Amino acid sequence: MGRRRGLLVLSVSLLSIWLCAACLAELEPARPQTGTLTVSEYIAELDGLGSTARQLARPEEVPKLLNDIPQVWRIQTAQQTFEVSSEWLRQGLNDWQKKPSQEIQDRIVARLQILRSEAASFQDSPTDVSQKRALLNGILAGREFQNIHGPTWLDRFKQRVLELLLRLLGRVFRSSAIPTISNVVVYGLMALALLAVAYWMYRTIRNSAGVEPIGHPLLPVSSKGWKIWMNEARRAAEGGNWHDAIHLGYWCGISFLEAQELWRPDTARTPREYLRLLPTGSEHRETLGTLTRTFELVWYGTQEADANAFSETLAQLEKLGCQSH
Repeated sequence: MGRRRGLLVLSVSLLSIWLCAACLAELEPARPQTGTLTVSEYIAELDGLGSTARQLARPEEVPKLLNDIPQVWRIQTAQQTFEVSSEWLRQGLNDWQKKPSQEIQDRIVARLQILRSEAASFQDSPTDVSQKRALLNGILAGREFQNIHGPTWLDRFKQRVLELLLRLLGRVFRSSAIPTISNVVVYGLMALALLAVAYWMYRTIRNSAGVEPIGHPLLPVSSKGWKIWMNEARRAAEGGNWHDAIHLGYWCGISFLEAQELWRPDTARTPREYLRLLPTGSEHRETLGTLTRTFELVWYGTQEADANAFSETLAQLEKLGCQSH
């Protein structure tokens, strides 16, 4: 009897907890859905927020402003729909509410202006590269490019043989079913495998090292004019060395910007460090960012270097001011 009473009490308790949770869930207000804005509407909203942020005077004004800001802005362009988080703005307003200061207020306004500039760039019509594409197609149709191709069946066969040899050696070394293999045979197979790998790495590095060093290690990039870098990039492209052409094109842009004294020359600087030297509001930052990504994906990554990638590099160089003609 006592056991049944205990089970009954436990059931009633669980049911009560479940009902309370259900009531709380119903009372919790649903998060408003974020509507989709056009680019013009998004810019207008950023302008309004910037004006309101400049006029903030009392911490009591912040809660109402936070209620009017969605969690994310969803913007529809002609090409795609993307979202921009407002978490940074909410955090900045909360910081200002706790400790009002002109520094925080200026930082919020400055970032809203940056977002507006980025949004305005989506309203610009895309650059017509049809003439450049036609020019590149004409270059590729020339006789000197007829023998350019990807890996041949012989290259793929060599790769398969190397992979098979490495797999076979791995099985042999892990197996305890062949106790009669002598140390000489084992070490001989290991030496052959290492020689094969070393030869393959040597050939790969040799084939990839088509570009001369960027210059004397003690001289800045701008010691060689950007027009010289541009001419070398075009000669590499005419020879079908897209990998080298993109590499030289990137340093053409760096030499051009360095010649304008946008930073102090430093021979040990990395591409990402060059990009960080430009202030957020610089007119060249977005263009150099695109140029740097293309260079890194081709030079350090796995993106294939081709005519399209070189055409994109030339387009970004012209945006910087490096007129190729």
